[in-house]
Order: sequence, then C-alpha cells, then structure tokens
Amino acid sequence: MAATVSRICGAGLLKSASTPSITQISSYSTRDWSRSRKALLGSLGVLAGGAGALLFALDKSVKASELELHPPKNPWNHNGPFSSLDHASIRRGYEVYKQVCAACHSMRFIAYRNLVGVSHTEDEAKAEAEEQMITDGPDESGNFFQRPGKLSDYFPNPYPNEEAARAANNGAFPPDLSYIVSARHGGEDYIFSLLTGYCDAPAGIVLREGQYYNPYFPGGAISMAQALFNEVIEYSDGTPATASQLAKDVATFLKWTAEPEHDDRKKMLIKSIGIFTILIALTYYIKRFKWTVIKSRKIEFRPKK
Repeated sequence: MAATVSRICGAGLLKSASTPSITQISSYSTRDWSRSRKALLGSLGVLAGGAGALLFALDKSVKASELELHPPKNPWNHNGPFSSLDHASIRRGYEVYKQVCAACHSMRFIAYRNLVGVSHTEDEAKAEAEEQMITDGPDESGNFFQRPGKLSDYFPNPYPNEEAARAANNGAFPPDLSYIVSARHGGEDYIFSLLTGYCDAPAGIVLREGQYYNPYFPGGAISMAQALFNEVIEYSDGTPATASQLAKDVATFLKWTAEPEHDDRKKMLIKSIGIFTILIALTYYIKRFKWTVIKSRKIEFRPKK
C-alpha cells in the first residue's frame, strides 16, 4: 500500500513540476522583448565591455613595456604568510640609507622613535637622533635655534624645499622613500632590481646629459646615478658589503618603513587562526549536541482504526 501511494504521489509531483519549468524557461526568450529593452541591454553590454577594456589598458600601462624589464621575484625572508621581516637586515638597511641614500632622499614620515624595538634599542635610537641638528623655535626672543635631535623628531630632509632639490639634481626631484615600496609596481623586487640593474644603454637609445640607463626604470633613462658598489660602506656587524647585499638590506628597510605593521599583522593572523579553530570546534560540538536528538528521532505514523 505504501509503495503504491509513493508511486502515485511521485508521479504527481513530477508531472506538476514539469509544466512551470518549461514556462519559466520560455519566459526568458528574447523574441518577446521590445526594441527598447534590447537596445538598453545592448548599451549596458557595450558599456561593460568598454569598462573592461579600459581597466585592461590601465593595467597594461603600469606594467613593463618592450624596453623595460619586469623585476624578477626574489625569495625574500618575509614572503611567507607567517614569516617576519629580517630585523638584522632592517638595521643594515638603515645604515645604507643613512650613509648613501639620505644625501638625496628624504623620509619625512619616519621618526627616530620608530626604530626603537625594531632595529635599535632606545639608547641607540637616541644616539642616532642626537647626531642631527634640528631647527626648532621660536624661543622667548622669537628666534629659531639649533638643537640636538630627539626620539620624537623625524628624519631630516636633505633639501629645504623642492626647488632646491631639483636645482641640485639637474631638474629631477628625488622622491620621498617612506612609502616607496608600496608606491612602486613590484615593491621591494623593483627596488632591488633598480639598484642593481644599471648597465650601458643599448644601440639606438640616446641619453641626455646627467641621465643613466636602467632597464627597470620606466623609459629606461634615470637621473639617479648608480649609488651602490662593493664596499661602498662598512657594516657595523661585519657583514660583507657587496652591492647585492646593500641593495637587499635597503630594500628590506624600505619594506619596513612602508609597512611598519607587517610583523604585527602576521602575529594577529596566527592568533586569529588559533582562536577561530577553537571557536569552530566548539560551534560544531554544540551543533551536534543540540541537533542530534532531532536528527536521530523516528516519526511513526499510526492511523486511527
């Protein structure tokens, strides 16, 4: 009896469900659309295609052209999802910036206090700040004066203004390096490749006076001369100061200045994974505990006699 009822009900359900499905499919036919509706949808398709083409063109415009090279992907220590920055490399990179890059490039968003606990102790950071004479004031007489730097002071600018910077660099303005890694396509890979990629210009490339050829720089002609050479400085920890080591350390340092929260963010990721793992396990247990009675019960139908 039960089998007969199920066959009859099943046939009825299948029969009733087949008709609306055909009606629903036929309702989407474009034959019944008005001309204005077709024109509207066609215009929307053209606009969507144009927007996609524009985004593709903009993406291609910021990437390397035929005369530019893509910076290769380097195996940085901090590339992993749980890997932190190499703080010894950050300290060496600060030395490279201080002795080589600071002559032209500013870092107006980084203060000496930011070095504490990252690459220097508090006393070492104070000593670094006190080496700089900072213009302060006015005093009680209304005059500005020079004083030794403090932890709250930001890295000094090598030029008083943009015009002075351009006048000292043949019209080129050295960019601020505080967030340069985040501001350039390729990040630290681009910085490393740029600093180590100087070479002779190929045939047919004419450089103006004061320009140098670097295939990683957009256009190839760069106004910054090669600054890193073997043994151009001496590291305080005795690390061999090869050109590639200098470029690697200063790129790591600039990665930290662009993302000072890098290590803290990955610490929060590890904590979040641990916390959510416990919460998911507890949620699954409570779900099984609450629903096991409902899912395991049996309903018996007893018709009246």
